[in-house]
Amino acid sequence: MKGMILAAGKGTRVKPITQTIPKPMIPILGKPVMESMIQLFASHSIDKIVVNTSHLAEVIENYFGDGHHFNVQLSYSYEGEMKDGKFISKALGSAGGMRKIQDFSGFFDETFVVVCGDAWIDLDLTEAVKRHKEKGGIATIVTRNVDISEVSKYGVVVADDYGRVTSFQEKPSEEEALSTEINTGIYIFEPAIFDFIPSGQEFDIGSELFPALVDNDVRFYATNMDFQWLDVGNISDIWGVTSEILHGKVPGYPIPGTQVKPGIWVGINTVFDPDSCNITPPVIVSSGCEIQAGAVITGPAVIGANCKVETNAVINKSLVSDYIHISGSAFVENKTVFGDYFISHDGYTQSLIEMDAIHMLKDRRTSQPLLSHHQGQGVFFSHKPEEVTVTK
Repeated sequence: MKGMILAAGKGTRVKPITQTIPKPMIPILGKPVMESMIQLFASHSIDKIVVNTSHLAEVIENYFGDGHHFNVQLSYSYEGEMKDGKFISKALGSAGGMRKIQDFSGFFDETFVVVCGDAWIDLDLTEAVKRHKEKGGIATIVTRNVDISEVSKYGVVVADDYGRVTSFQEKPSEEEALSTEINTGIYIFEPAIFDFIPSGQEFDIGSELFPALVDNDVRFYATNMDFQWLDVGNISDIWGVTSEILHGKVPGYPIPGTQVKPGIWVGINTVFDPDSCNITPPVIVSSGCEIQAGAVITGPAVIGANCKVETNAVINKSLVSDYIHISGSAFVENKTVFGDYFISHDGYTQSLIEMDAIHMLKDRRTSQPLLSHHQGQGVFFSHKPEEVTVTK
């Protein structure tokens, strides 16, 4: 079968991380979220895949290449233009990106599956396609139910007793929502869908294409399925998803490394003796790390690849990205540490400069501060921005 992965968005709700990597490349336990989607496609014989790219397209294309390492064939549809010697991102919207591919090559000549590149799922895609074909419609949305408090994050679907979509709301308020059945960003289409997508312009699946199908009384269905779905919709979701996995709430998600003690996973080429540190699981220490004796790590916590944590450093319920050297006088609590930024679990973001903390973290590859040289003070990184204590 053929498929498409939507990967052209700028990921504005996941800044500052998406300033350096595109949203589909955000790692969950060290693996880009889009990699899991490609592997899912491959496991269901969807092995001819086009990915639309735009923002930081080269990061995606350089990582996945032609797809042969994943037993699929990958092609890319870039959305942008060259201006003054630089590539300028110009995304066409989810449906517009589909139409660009179809206008170029007629690629979608059979039933095809379209998914967003920023979610992990364990959906039975084979069953979803079977249900789509049994209904005989032009389009099918895979849906699931959420709590009413979450409907404002998603497109809400209203269907009749036969599953035919009668109304579609894009991110309504709780008061306006007509159901709690939401769009998961997983779609199955027939080639005839392009009769409803204009050529050469920006056009969105959720807010434009689906309402048009309803207005035109097209056979358009929803199929509600039971599956696990981890959506990286905003900056706080990165920690939320990671924490759920470590707490065992996502059965089947692969945890990297070897479990050396209950709830403690360690990668290869790592210098780390759990007995000489104060470790409270669940904790992942990735490959290539050095965790010195006397370090304190309280889970759920993830230490990224090639990090160094000095004696007496404290990391509490936090996620540390790759190649970060944490000094022994640092206390990091309830944070995602990504490059030059500290991101609280509620999404509040501060740079190392704003926290007067540039001396506490270094790039392990250079043993230099991430931003500039500054010595002589220790810093307490609290989960509340106003509680930053600087000590001599």
